[in-house]
Formats: sequence, C-alpha cells, structure tokens
Amino acid sequence: MPPVPQQGHPAGLTVWQKRAMGAAMGAGVGLTMGFLFGSFSILRGGAGPRGVLPTLSQYMLGSAATFSFFLAIGSVIRNDGELPPHLEAARLQLASPVMRSRSEGLSNMRLQWALEKQRRSSQ
Repeated sequence: MPPVPQQGHPAGLTVWQKRAMGAAMGAGVGLTMGFLFGSFSILRGGAGPRGVLPTLSQYMLGSAATFSFFLAIGSVIRNDGELPPHLEAARLQLASPVMRSRSEGLSNMRLQWALEKQRRSSQ
C-alpha cells in the first residue's frame, strides 16, 4: 500500500534548513574532535599560562567553527539537486557515460594528442 501523502508540509528541506543542519552536525563533530585533540595536547604539553579550561575551550570552539563551516557548505552543495534523489539515481543510470573504460579513454586521449601534434606540425 503506498504511503499517504502529507499535506501542508513542503516536499523537502530548504537550502537554509540544510545549511543549518550541516552546521549543527559540524559543530557536534568539531566539539568532539576539539575535546579529544585539546585534551591530548594539554596532557602532553601542559595547559600553558592560561590554564586548562580556556585552552581546552579554544581547541573545541576553533574546531567546531571550522567543521560547522565546511559541513554547512558541503551539505548545501551535496543536496542542491533539482530532482528528488530517486529520480536523480534513475537519470544517472539511464544516461550514457562519456567514456566506458580506461582503455577507451586512453585511446581517445592518444587520438587527440596525435591530431594536435599533426595540426601543429602542419602550421
């Protein structure tokens, strides 16, 4: 039995919702990685003149900002298709590939090189 269509809800997430979701995921990953690497750095080399908590928080916030920035951009780019995912997959399956194998690509490249070499020698 097919699923009941939902009314009143948009079909997909907007670009800004995707960006916010990517930023939130990146912040979580960044905080975790910052905690791990900051803790290791503090244990290995000491906290320095500022103390343990400010040093650890600097590692965590810097890592969270970096990860959230790149994951926000990546999630928008990754999900910025015009078609729904199942239709995009069908389009990719039905589209003919430009080069079918490495050997065909290599032979096409060699042919282009030979044509270019011939054109340059005739000038």
